[in-house]
Amino acid sequence: MQPLFEVADVLRKIGSKIENYGLNTWQLRTLSAIKKCRTAELGGHIDACDSCGNLSISYNSCRNRHCPKCQGKNREDWIAKRETELLPVPYFHVVFTLPEAINSLAMHQSKIVYDTLFEASWETLQQFGKSKEMQMGMIAVLHTWGQQLSLHPHLHCIVPGGGVDKNGIWKNSRLDGKFLFSVKALSKVFRAKYCEKLKTKNPIGYEQIRQDLWQKPWVVFAKKPFGNPKSVVEYLGRYTHKIAISNHRIKDISDQNVTFDYKNYRMAGVKKQMTLTHQEFIRRFALHILPKGFVKIRHHGFFE
Repeated sequence: MQPLFEVADVLRKIGSKIENYGLNTWQLRTLSAIKKCRTAELGGHIDACDSCGNLSISYNSCRNRHCPKCQGKNREDWIAKRETELLPVPYFHVVFTLPEAINSLAMHQSKIVYDTLFEASWETLQQFGKSKEMQMGMIAVLHTWGQQLSLHPHLHCIVPGGGVDKNGIWKNSRLDGKFLFSVKALSKVFRAKYCEKLKTKNPIGYEQIRQDLWQKPWVVFAKKPFGNPKSVVEYLGRYTHKIAISNHRIKDISDQNVTFDYKNYRMAGVKKQMTLTHQEFIRRFALHILPKGFVKIRHHGFFE
């Protein structure tokens, strides 16, 4: 079912006023592509039926990875490629989340913040794997948003519940295969590694938020293993090509505002609605436009 409203509709309502929103050149280029997607501005082709002669026009897609209309096929292609790579072993869904204190830095130094998130997450798992004398693997997908389009950087990771020892033999992280590692221990190591790396890469930025970074415990979430490798790939496929908001979540666009659905996870996922001005909606959406060429899906260990 086609959505009634689209992000592109908001952009068309805004028009040239978007030039005054303080967005950078890359964000403006991305939003322009989304606005033109599947319209005459990008060209198209005519399909003709050999039997009845009926003609239909299909406009070209922008193929931008931030476009709500261009992700379905990309996701299916990715799933098909991954299904042949998985091992017949237990898998866990692990989520590494950065605290809210990092958001101010992420808005201005997003590449450093997000690259460091990938590095610290993988090195944390590596450390726990080495303690059991095994090489691990991880497929990680970056998400930067919360349900209200605020900044909420986190990695969704599929992690096999074990690794390969020095003889190339598989062994589970636990004998029963039902447990990966202690999430409290993972959280402490993850924070230490992330902060140390950030301090090296951006010492001034780190010092400005250092106290806030260490004030509260960080959270690493690990979900119980999946039923089989195929279900692993289908599950991760939900996350690989998601964007900040789908068109189906947009419920109304007036001359001034945008209303969209969101889930309040502090209230057990109760669905609510939020209304923002056009400018604030696009400002929040643009927060999640990744730097040019940034790799948001990464393979580590024996998945490389």
